[in-house]
Amino acid sequence: MISNSLIVIVKLFTIMKKPKLSFWQIWNLSFGFLGVQIGYSLQNGNTSRILEAYGADVHSIGLFWLAAPLAGLIVQPIIGLSSDKTWTRLGRRIPFIFFGALVSALAMYFMPNAGSFTHLIPPLIFGASALLLMDTSFNVTMQPFRSLVGDMVNDEQKNLGYSLQSALINFGAVFGSLLPYILTELNVANVPAAGEKVADSVIWSFYIGGSILLISVLWTVIRTKEYAPKEHATYNNINLDAPETKEKTNILELISNAPKIFWQLGVVQFFSWFALFLMWVYTTRAIANQVWGPEALDAKSLGFNEAGNWTGVMFGFYSGVAAIFALMIPSIAKLIGRKKTYSFSLFLGGIGLLSMYFIHDKTLLLFSMIGVGIAWASILALPYAMLSSSLPANKMGVYMGLFNATITIPQIVSGVLGTIIASYNFSPIIITSIAGVSLILGGFSVFSVKEKSSDLV
Repeated sequence: MISNSLIVIVKLFTIMKKPKLSFWQIWNLSFGFLGVQIGYSLQNGNTSRILEAYGADVHSIGLFWLAAPLAGLIVQPIIGLSSDKTWTRLGRRIPFIFFGALVSALAMYFMPNAGSFTHLIPPLIFGASALLLMDTSFNVTMQPFRSLVGDMVNDEQKNLGYSLQSALINFGAVFGSLLPYILTELNVANVPAAGEKVADSVIWSFYIGGSILLISVLWTVIRTKEYAPKEHATYNNINLDAPETKEKTNILELISNAPKIFWQLGVVQFFSWFALFLMWVYTTRAIANQVWGPEALDAKSLGFNEAGNWTGVMFGFYSGVAAIFALMIPSIAKLIGRKKTYSFSLFLGGIGLLSMYFIHDKTLLLFSMIGVGIAWASILALPYAMLSSSLPANKMGVYMGLFNATITIPQIVSGVLGTIIASYNFSPIIITSIAGVSLILGGFSVFSVKEKSSDLV
């Protein structure tokens, strides 16, 4: 009798455990992120360039960028909560991924064409509005991708799941960042035509990026089958009939009950994303002044547009480094632990950004990006791998959405402080150095994170 009971218990445990997925199943889960990151990288590398061409002043350009994190702060928790409670024939995360991708692509088609709508709205306002729409839809798409890996991948494979997602993100970032440079090398005009404000190389980059985004997301939609409600409940030990399962979700209560690691990682995230935002906003102008000098003062000049292209090359290079390093993260983390891997990566990123201050040759700037790439890979993978195992499965989406505040709030603070610093005529290269110091502080703060003993590999 006792032995029979033990067999039943063992069988129940086996049923409750999520199945091990093949490499290609995990690949398909995140493949759409490849296209999303192409779009996101085009945004990061070219938004300042586009907005300056439309008339934005470099001292206040950080304020325009605030639209993006503000959108994410509001949208991500709503999408996370909604996707937790949504069940359709396509799944619960995939409908949001597909809708967000569709709107993202449309926004990308509009962003570099603000000059075509001057009879309706000033181009700078149109460009800022397109940025808001583009980033909001990116957020709608990205958040469910994070939760999808948490839903589908078991604890043993989460390092692999999020590292592979990080690698795909960075393969996309390489292509997106390099696309304007590649088109210029193919003799697409890199200086605006007479009467235009944005170069054809940028316009066509956004067209191509938006189209690839749609195609890659469709691949994930078609190739991924989410667990049905009963399967999901069984694998995650959720009682669908329990009263707490049917209760309305209170965001404030969720925040107050968040696991400690949520807040500990939040501190690391603050320093990391504060730095990244400064880097994305000010790198083009920083290297234009540092490398090209007076010939790049005018936002429509050849020097400035060459600096814009080289920013794309730099960002593509660090994304390439990140893609390679992301594939190494599971092995390194297994050897020395997640915390040391995470911390040392941020230290290297900070050193890379600080080194830019001393470099006046564009090719040597690529060496600075090696550290940034290592840091970027870890930022995209390790916080989510560390956090997801501590979250309740039936609230994975909303908590991932709330965790996005640890990305958006530091960007808002960074945008405001960056604008204040720039208003005192601090050189943009000084601002990127401040970003380096912030990454180093993030590296130190990793040591305050306390993981569960089962999550240490």
